Amino acid sequence: MSSAPAPSARLRDLSPTQWKSGLAAWLGWLFDGLDMHLYTLVATPMVAALLSVKASDPIVGKKGALIQAAFLVGWALGGAFFGRLGDVLGRSRALSLTILTYAGCTGLSYFAEEWWHLLIFRFLAALGIGGEWAVGASLLSETWPKSWRPWIAATLQTAVNLGVVMACFFGWVLESQPPRMIFLVGILPALLVLWIRHAVPEPEEWHAARKSPSGPAPGVMDLFRGEVAGVTWRVLLICAVSLTAHWTFMFWQQSHVRNLPEVVGLSAAEKNRYATTALFLVMVGSVVGNFVAGGLAKLFGYRHAIAGMLAAYAVAMAATYWTQPTWSVLRYGLVIIGLCQGVFGLFTMCLPPMFPVLLRTTGAGFCYNFGRIISAAGVVFFGMMNTVGDVRAALFYAGLLFWPAALIAMLLPEEKAETAA
Repeated sequence: MSSAPAPSARLRDLSPTQWKSGLAAWLGWLFDGLDMHLYTLVATPMVAALLSVKASDPIVGKKGALIQAAFLVGWALGGAFFGRLGDVLGRSRALSLTILTYAGCTGLSYFAEEWWHLLIFRFLAALGIGGEWAVGASLLSETWPKSWRPWIAATLQTAVNLGVVMACFFGWVLESQPPRMIFLVGILPALLVLWIRHAVPEPEEWHAARKSPSGPAPGVMDLFRGEVAGVTWRVLLICAVSLTAHWTFMFWQQSHVRNLPEVVGLSAAEKNRYATTALFLVMVGSVVGNFVAGGLAKLFGYRHAIAGMLAAYAVAMAATYWTQPTWSVLRYGLVIIGLCQGVFGLFTMCLPPMFPVLLRTTGAGFCYNFGRIISAAGVVFFGMMNTVGDVRAALFYAGLLFWPAALIAMLLPEEKAETAA
C-alpha cells in the first residue's frame, strides 16, 4: 500500500530534504519522551501536595491513576485527531501543531491548584503527544528508504528513550524542588517549531496523492471498509492488549520502587532519586532493545519480531515480579524489561505503510493510539490493587497480558524488512 523513496546505500546519498525530515521527526520524538514522563516522575508527591494529604494515603494512588488514565485517553484521541490533520494539512504542518500542543499544556501543569486541574492539563498535552507519533512516523516512511525502516524505527524510538533520560536528568536536578517545577521544562520543545516550519517541506508522496484525480480523499470511516478494514482490526487488537500491559508497568513501577522496604522510610528527595534511577535503567535497556528489535525484523520480518519481543516482555515481567525483589535485584530486572520495550519501536515503521497514503497518519494514529484508551482502563484497574499496598502483584498480573498480545501479533500482515539498500 506504500511507495518508497529511491534506495540509498550510504548516509551521504541522502538528500537535504531527507536529512531535514529525519531530524525533525527525531527531535519531535525526543521531546515527546521528555514531556511524556515528567508526570510519572513526580506523580505521587505532586498529587499528594494537590490533595494536601500524605503520599502514603490511598487516595493519592487513585487520583494519580485517574490522571494517567486521562493522559492515555488524550493520547489516543490526539493520535486520531492530529493523524487526520496530517493527511489533510500535511505532515510538516501537523507536526508543528502537535509539538506546540504538548509543550504548551505540559508547561500549564505547573499552575495546577487542584488534582483535576492537572488531569485536564495532562489530557491536553497528551493530544499533541499522541498526534506526534503518527505524523512523525509517516513523515519518515515517505521520505527515507524502505530498506532502512527497521533501523529508522530503532533510531526514532531511541529518541523517545533519550527524551525520558532527559526527564530523569531534570528529575535529579530538581529532586529537592517542589514537584510542580519539573513541568516548566516541558515548554522547551516549542522552540523546535520555528525551525520545522521554515526548513521541513511536505513529502512529495503526500503532494502527489493530494493531486491524484482518483476521487475524493478517504475519511476515517474508510478504515473500516474493504481490504483496509481487516488491517485496521488486527492492528487495533495488538495495540490495545500490548499497550495495556506496557503502560500499567510504566506508571506503577514508580510507585513500587518508592514502596520497596529499603526505600519507603527514606526522605522525599531520596525516594525521588530511587524512582528516577529506576526509570533511567528502563530507558538504558530500551535503547539497546530498539536495535535488537530492528535486527530481528531484518532477519525474521516484523510480525515474528514483534511476537517474539512481546513474549520476552511477558517472561521478564514474571521473573521480576514473581516475588518481592530487593532493589539490588530489581535494577537488573528493569534493564531487561526495558530491552523488551524495543518492540514498540517496530510499530513506528511497520504500521504506517499498511495503509493508503491519504489514510496513513489517520490509520496509524487511530489504531496505535486507540490502544491507549484500553490501556487507560488497565492502569486504573491494576491500580486498584494499590489500595491494599501490593503494587508488585499488579505488575505481575499485568505482565501476563503480553502472552495474548504475542499471539495476536501473529495475525499482523507481514511486510518483509528488505536487506538490500
